Amino acid sequence: MEKYINIIQDSFTGYFNYLVNEITHPTWTSYFYWLIGLSLLVWILEILIPWRKNQKLFRKGFWLDTFYILFNFFLFSLIGYNALSNVGVELFNDFLSLFGVENIVAVEIDSLPAWTQLLIMFAIADFIQWNVHRQLHRQPWLWEFHKIHHSVKEMGFAAQFRFHFMETIIYKSVQYIPLAMIGFGIQEFFLVHMGSVFIGHLNHANVGWDYGPLKYVLNNPKMHIWHHSKELPEERPYGMNFGLSLSIWDYIFGTAYIPKNGKTIEIGFKGDEDFPQDFANQTLFPFQAKNKVEPNQIKFE
Repeated sequence: MEKYINIIQDSFTGYFNYLVNEITHPTWTSYFYWLIGLSLLVWILEILIPWRKNQKLFRKGFWLDTFYILFNFFLFSLIGYNALSNVGVELFNDFLSLFGVENIVAVEIDSLPAWTQLLIMFAIADFIQWNVHRQLHRQPWLWEFHKIHHSVKEMGFAAQFRFHFMETIIYKSVQYIPLAMIGFGIQEFFLVHMGSVFIGHLNHANVGWDYGPLKYVLNNPKMHIWHHSKELPEERPYGMNFGLSLSIWDYIFGTAYIPKNGKTIEIGFKGDEDFPQDFANQTLFPFQAKNKVEPNQIKFE
């Protein structure tokens, strides 16, 4: 027990020191400044070449989404996620040790070139996320958390980060074992993550791009706007276009749907006019029993 208490203590102090050092001693791999830089870049694109020209620069929900960026990527870890995840990893390793297993690496690819490892890691992580995202729409209890993301009423780059902290726990938990089973020998995962952040920014941004032939591989603003459509087609009651960075999974498995230019469609979900508009109440919303929906209601997203 003392070991786990020490892990928690070290996690809190370690993450706090890391965050302070990130801000006060920036390097080429400082996540804090990369996030700010990419956000400003995509926001400038929204200003210079807006798709929805009548949308205000500070759109509805802009400041709320900005706070979600701060919370989900910094404060949440400081509050406890970093400590809990470190304890969870240690518990899992201790469980394996009971059976004499020191690690669960099943496939060694560290002999491959770094760029190949990066592509493999990117594709596997994105496919896992695609599957998790589908379940966020199909499972009623998960949809209650995911509603927060779909409460966005005007799309902009920062809308990517309006999501409940439980989504981080769900995504990371599901990803952990599959990725741990592959012996990646690279330290450049930072590049994969920042690439995903950049693509996610663009997917939600007020820009009208689809990348031409690459739209069948990369998710894009013209595709993702339909994922946020308030009105769902009868044949797609659970939604469509679930890709995060890659669109290829949706085309392979038949969940791609772009019937027309979605520039002016209404986004949200049925009943969102009664959904909380502030961070505190949105965070508490999924835990309130009165908000639970029946499985046959999940199509109203």
